[in-house]
Amino acid sequence: QVQLVESGGGLVQAGGSLGLSCAASGADRSISVMGWHRQAPGKQRDLVASITSAGITDYADSVKGRFAISRDNAKNTVWLQMNSLKPEDTAVYYCVANILSRGTYWGQGTQVTVSS
Repeated sequence: QVQLVESGGGLVQAGGSLGLSCAASGADRSISVMGWHRQAPGKQRDLVASITSAGITDYADSVKGRFAISRDNAKNTVWLQMNSLKPEDTAVYYCVANILSRGTYWGQGTQVTVSS
């Protein structure tokens, strides 16, 4: 059973920075893609950033230049560094891991609140 455990998040003022981390356990093969999605109240869950095992990254346009995703394949861990945060970044952030031939797994979510 694959489990994703997130840490980080919290409350920060606009313009500030926060870091999120997510560690995956229980995977019996390599994790092809790890990433972060977020969901604000009343809105759908959207991709924030993703990274493949080869280090190829993808970002939502709204966070390009402000957020940075990284991972450690050996530790099955992914990080999201969030800089220049804006109130519209407020959401529950979910870690996600995709394992080929196994499926997609989600973390429990961590709240990020950016005050103006």
